[in-house]
Amino acid sequence: MDNVLVTGCAGFIGFHLCQKLLKSNGYKVIGIDNLNPYYSVKLKQDRLNILLGHKDFSFYKVSIEKRDKVENIFKQNNIRFVVHLAAQAGVRHSLKDPYSYIDSNIVAFINLLEGCRHTGVEHLVFASSSSVYGLNTKMPFSVKDNVDHPISLYAATKKANELMAHTYSYLYGLPCTGLRFFTVYGPWGRPDMALFKFTKAIIEDRPIDVYNYGKMERDFTYIDDIVEGVTRVMTHIPEPDPQWSSESPDPSSSICPYKIYNIGNNQSVSLEKFIEIIEESLGKKAKKNYMKIQPGDVPKTYADIEDLSRDIGFRPKTKIEEGIPKFIKWYVDYFKVKL
Repeated sequence: MDNVLVTGCAGFIGFHLCQKLLKSNGYKVIGIDNLNPYYSVKLKQDRLNILLGHKDFSFYKVSIEKRDKVENIFKQNNIRFVVHLAAQAGVRHSLKDPYSYIDSNIVAFINLLEGCRHTGVEHLVFASSSSVYGLNTKMPFSVKDNVDHPISLYAATKKANELMAHTYSYLYGLPCTGLRFFTVYGPWGRPDMALFKFTKAIIEDRPIDVYNYGKMERDFTYIDDIVEGVTRVMTHIPEPDPQWSSESPDPSSSICPYKIYNIGNNQSVSLEKFIEIIEESLGKKAKKNYMKIQPGDVPKTYADIEDLSRDIGFRPKTKIEEGIPKFIKWYVDYFKVKL
């Protein structure tokens, strides 16, 4: 069995990925998480408790910005693949606590790169974000496009991760793949994300904050599609691109084993439509508090996933009409809500 190190294993995507890997029976999963209080520690612990019940799962409660602890984990385990999902998330929170993003997203990432480099890890897959597209307005967002104009520190740290990974791929031959996730949602989701906040507020008969006066569009991607893409990418180890040109460089590949993919639903859905589906699923109308766009937010996201489809034969396909009711069912069951 292959050992896979998953950072952020008690997080939303990390939890679902660990479950999928463990169910495949081909992997032993080594999970790392520091269970920080950015959002409900109980929710993280409840996810983790499910994973701890599996015989092929082991857990380290560690902050990966702690270099010596990360070094020891790599030394103690024969790790074949690393999937790095731990991060200080949230565009708006980065305006309030910038230092946590440097510690969790930059310092932690160099520790992982060093761990991979010194122990012969076969492939590092790491989470980037659609937020790296920043001021870009050409749709759909393509991995071939320049992304040098981020508008939040969170986005800048994700772009920095892509640059750091390329450097290690070039210098040390470490195969690295970055995945730009587009607005992930689904059961066990994060309380700071729109679906969770809207559902909670509507159930409690409180108004919801609708930014940019409702004129927002997002490429909402269901969690099962995300983890399917991640697991396929994990075993698809990148190779140097023979077509890569230093005169007109493709940002998504290189002369070293490095690749960037978008993982999105390949369609943009209006925020108003998103809210409608929540209302239909709950059988209750929302009270809307329309507000101006927040600093760091982009009005629209839309993923070009042609490279992902071509290379690993996968396209996310879950529509919000299917995914949102699944989240609502989980929410009602988990919080024992009576509708």
